[in-house]
Amino acid sequence: MIVGNRVICFFATEPPLFPKTKVVNGDDKMFQACGLKREHWSTTSPIRTIFHNAFESADLPYFNPHSFRKTLVTLGQKMCRSPEDFKAWSQNLGHEQVLTTLYSYGEVQQSRQGEIIQQLSTPRVESVTQSAAEKIIQAVKEQMNPQQG
Repeated sequence: MIVGNRVICFFATEPPLFPKTKVVNGDDKMFQACGLKREHWSTTSPIRTIFHNAFESADLPYFNPHSFRKTLVTLGQKMCRSPEDFKAWSQNLGHEQVLTTLYSYGEVQQSRQGEIIQQLSTPRVESVTQSAAEKIIQAVKEQMNPQQG
């Protein structure tokens, strides 16, 4: 079931991102997967094995599961236009605190850091805000000195 922007699996308040596989003995007396358990895997080995096998079968180089989260954070850093946007992005990754996302994945590559610092030296053109500010300043001046109005 999808509620808002989160998938709810009816596990607990915070379902595991990669829930443990439920395994049973099949009719042929061999182990087989038959669903998901409502608990976390005790290690990362099973999901890493799944990823490794999937990449190998697709003849692609291996990327670990965590690299996908890092990619999502990098995408969020580029797409989010406000702190509120990034907070929502962070929550979508399962982080209660946005600082978890920033501390764990928030590095800025040197090339990007240079771009950002260069952009900060260029004044922003915000004509609507500037004209509104100018109108307020003019109104204050007129109120302070009604004779010059």
